Amino acid sequence: MSYRLAIFDFDGTLADSFPFFISVFNQIADLHGFRHVGADEAQDLRHHDTRAIMRHVGMPAWKLPLASRSFIGLMRENAARIPLFEGVREALLRLDREGVRLAIVSSNSEQNVRTVLGPQLSSLFGHYECGMSIFGKAGRIRKVVRRASVAAEHALYVGDQAMDAEAARKAGVAFGAVSWGYAPIEALRRAAPDREFGTPAEFLHILNPSRTRSA
Repeated sequence: MSYRLAIFDFDGTLADSFPFFISVFNQIADLHGFRHVGADEAQDLRHHDTRAIMRHVGMPAWKLPLASRSFIGLMRENAARIPLFEGVREALLRLDREGVRLAIVSSNSEQNVRTVLGPQLSSLFGHYECGMSIFGKAGRIRKVVRRASVAAEHALYVGDQAMDAEAARKAGVAFGAVSWGYAPIEALRRAAPDREFGTPAEFLHILNPSRTRSA
């Protein structure tokens, strides 16, 4: 299958924001009244999905939007500290040159996404659907596909968590799993991704319709 539209998650997929997330997690926990986690514990929790992590730290679902807004605000103040993963810049530029349409669907804010990407890379993305939504990422992915006027079977959502895979399936698009994000690739393989990316340079496999999964 040839993908004409590549939709990317941001945190853990394009941006290496996990270290920053860990550095502010306990600050956010104090602010919203859930349990602290240590650095080693945080690494273990990467093997669990978001719902399981919320149960573990005692965060009810209604607090998630509040905690997310706090994270987004702290990231806005520290955006200069958040790097892109090595190879992301080159891969995105190549995909754009080859005619693949690019979009972002992220629970982070569009301002943070654009700041970390920088002006040149930000201009490559034709559609942004950012921020927390009561309808979840699936609705945002469907909206991007509709606005891009691309058939769902020609769209791929690339992410780093099991909930990204779930959103892609609900939206009727393929899912590409990255091996370097918040969740380990072993956990993402349980969601049977249509593509796997071992490095950001392997985003270029999107250009090759003969590959269904990278080795």
